[in-house]
Amino acid sequence: MNVFEGGDGRHLEMTNGGTAVFVDVLMFAVSTLAREPWDFRFAALLALQDQNVMGRGVVGFDLTDLDWGDTPQERAAAKDFLLRVLDLALSRHRWKELTYDPPRVEGYLRTYRAMVEEFDPAVAGAGAGVLPGPHEAAMASCVRHRVLDALPFWEACVFCTAGV
Repeated sequence: MNVFEGGDGRHLEMTNGGTAVFVDVLMFAVSTLAREPWDFRFAALLALQDQNVMGRGVVGFDLTDLDWGDTPQERAAAKDFLLRVLDLALSRHRWKELTYDPPRVEGYLRTYRAMVEEFDPAVAGAGAGVLPGPHEAAMASCVRHRVLDALPFWEACVFCTAGV
């Protein structure tokens, strides 16, 4: 099982297929909305959830392990970005481009959105280690799929590694 943890003991467990869909629809949204350095760092973290590269059943992260920023303003901006990504994904942004029907992903997104909404970034560890650093931010775009790819980690997006 792949597990995405909240800060209060809540978590979202998904099967391998559910996780792949979750990451796919979030990549559509994050690629559309990313503008600030933190946004591109979060996009890189999503790219690292690609089970075709990382392995099945071993991905996920804890919200308390993210580097949300040093100031209340930075933390609020990061949380707002993540909520906007989830809202855009919930609007079914670009889902027609998927090569499959994602019947359960809306529930996963709603659960995760509630976890993020309730999460207080101030409780996260300072400079926690799962969010890629500024030099590892996902700044390149896959021309074919129009999403941010996993550079500098590997030269492909989540759709390319899935063979789509």
